[in-house]
Amino acid sequence: MHMLKIKLAKREKYVVVIASCIIGLFLFINFIVLPFFKAKDRTSKGIATKEAEYKEIAELVSVYQEYKKDADRIERMLTKRGKGFTLGTYLDDAAGKTGVKDLIKHMQPSKSSSAEAGAIFEEYSIEMKLEGINTDQLVSYLYRIENPEDLIFIKRISITDNKKQEGYLDAIIQVQTYQKEL
Repeated sequence: MHMLKIKLAKREKYVVVIASCIIGLFLFINFIVLPFFKAKDRTSKGIATKEAEYKEIAELVSVYQEYKKDADRIERMLTKRGKGFTLGTYLDDAAGKTGVKDLIKHMQPSKSSSAEAGAIFEEYSIEMKLEGINTDQLVSYLYRIENPEDLIFIKRISITDNKKQEGYLDAIIQVQTYQKEL
């Protein structure tokens, strides 16, 4: 093979060497240094994203554990009430003990239609109307029926004057509880 020999002046040799160094430096920066820093940046962003996802998962686990603890507590409360528990019977017994059973004009049960799919518990309520009740009887009955330990709550109450008897009231009470999905 025959080598091409070009005679360059000293100044031209410096220019060629400097140009070769600049081109070499350009290639080194573009093909080695910049890709390294881009990969490092992508890795750093990926790590930050995964850390944020991990924190979100940890928060969701914490929320889930709280919900699970609450569900277990509700489950224990429902179990404590007994298998034969019904809200209607409970309200009827309380009315008998407070002497207002004859004042109940109607009891209308309803189940919540807003139960989410997969829900463990459903809301169950009874709306009842009491006519001709005095304030002492009403207070006594309300005190007896609301029982947070058994998950029984007064959701809504409407009280009006009784039009037939002076000094007596009519009340519409909505009592709510929870029961296990069947």
